[in-house]
Amino acid sequence: MKILILGNGQLGQMLGKAVIQQGHECVLYSDRQDQVMALGSQQPLSMTLAEANEWADVTTWEHEHLGEELVTKAADKFLLQPERFNQLVDRRSQKALCDELDIPTSAWKAYENAAELSAILNACDHAVVIKSAKGGYDGKGQWRWRPGDDIATVAEDAGQRPGIVEDMIDFTDEVSVVGARSHKGEQRCFPLTLNVHTQGILSYSLAGAEHFSKELEALAKEHHQKLTNALDYVGVLAIEFFVVGEGDNQHLLVNEVAPRVHNSGHWTMSGANCDQFNLHIRAITGLPLPDLLIAPTLMVNVIGVAGIPEALWEAAAADCHWYGKEARPGRKVGHVNIMIDSFERGENLASSWAEKLQLLAG
Repeated sequence: MKILILGNGQLGQMLGKAVIQQGHECVLYSDRQDQVMALGSQQPLSMTLAEANEWADVTTWEHEHLGEELVTKAADKFLLQPERFNQLVDRRSQKALCDELDIPTSAWKAYENAAELSAILNACDHAVVIKSAKGGYDGKGQWRWRPGDDIATVAEDAGQRPGIVEDMIDFTDEVSVVGARSHKGEQRCFPLTLNVHTQGILSYSLAGAEHFSKELEALAKEHHQKLTNALDYVGVLAIEFFVVGEGDNQHLLVNEVAPRVHNSGHWTMSGANCDQFNLHIRAITGLPLPDLLIAPTLMVNVIGVAGIPEALWEAAAADCHWYGKEARPGRKVGHVNIMIDSFERGENLASSWAEKLQLLAG
C-alpha cells in the first residue's frame, strides 16, 4: 500500500520505519513547510500535497494539530470521518464525547472569551486547570488557578482563545493506555503505563511491571474500546488518565485523548513484540493485530540536552533513540528505553538518569 503521513517529525519518521518494515511505501508531508518529504530526508520532493494525497491509498497523521484546511484537503483518504477527527482535537467536544459515552472525566465548563472565563472563575470556589480548546502540549496552553489568585491576569492571557475550565484532580498517578482498533473492530491494548511529568513535560514512563491491578487495567481497556468503537476509529489512539482513590476504590478519570501514536508508548519499541508504530500501520492497512507480548520497560525522555551519554549507547539493556533535532531547553530530542526486572528498578534508574538527560526551560 501507499501511505501518506501528515507530519514529518519524530513520530512521522517512526511510523515511516514501520511502513517500510511491513513492505509498504510512504511519503511524509511537512505541514510547517508545506512540502512533501521522503522518509529520513529533509529534502523536499517535487510533489504537491494534492499529488501525494492522490498517490496514497491511505492518509494518516503523526499529530492531531492539523489545520481544518489541511484536513479537508486530505480527508478522502482518512480512515476517520473529518467531523469525528475535529471532535477529538477540540477539548470542548472531546470532553462532551466522554460525558456522552459515560467515560468519567473531571467536571468542566467551556468558555469562548476572556469575559466568559472571568465569570466562571468569579463563581469558582476551588482549584481548576484552564486549557485552550485546541493546541497546546507539554504544559503549553494551560494555566492553574486557585481561589485568591488574580482573575484578570489569567483571563486576559487564557481568554485570548476559547477553552475549558476543569476541576483540579487529587490523583495518585498519571497513566495512559495506548491501543489500536482494526477495520474489523479488533482491539489490542498495551499495559497501563505510569507517566511521570516535570514542568508539564513527560519525564519518564514505566510499563509492563504489573504495578497496577487487573481491575484498573481492564477498566482502561474498556474505556478505550468504548471510545474507539463509538468513533469507528481505525489505528492507534492513546488516552491519558488520572488514577483517583486507593485500593479497591481506585478508578480512572480521562485527562486527554490523543488520536495517534503517543510519547508514552515509546517504550513499546523495546518492550513489545509489536510496537505502537507497527501496530498502527497493521491496523490501517488491514493486517491482523497480533497478541501482544510484553517485557517490563522504562522509557526516559531526552529533553533539551546536546546528546545521549556514551555509557547509555554502550549499555546492553539500553535502546537509544536520537531525533536529530537542535537541542534547546524543554524540547524533546530523543528517548532511551531500558529493560528492567522490577518496577522499583525502573524508578531508581529513572531517578538517576533523568537529571543527566533532561534540561527543562526555566
